[in-house]
Amino acid sequence: MVNNCEICCEIIIAVLLPPIGVCFRHGCCSVEFIICLLLTLLGYIPGILYALYAIVFVDRDQYFDEARRPLYA
Repeated sequence: MVNNCEICCEIIIAVLLPPIGVCFRHGCCSVEFIICLLLTLLGYIPGILYALYAIVFVDRDQYFDEARRPLYA
């Protein structure tokens, strides 16, 4: 279960550096990270919006199987 402090820290990081916030949540080799990186390179605001979406609304539990485990877990 994700606590509120972790979500708040990820949101703050996502506003400052959107791909890093998504990387903390989903891992560096995920589709969400690549999409966020491309959107940030194309424009900072779309990168922030997608990072917030990926952190808040995408279900975290589906990414914790053995095949798609983030690097930091």
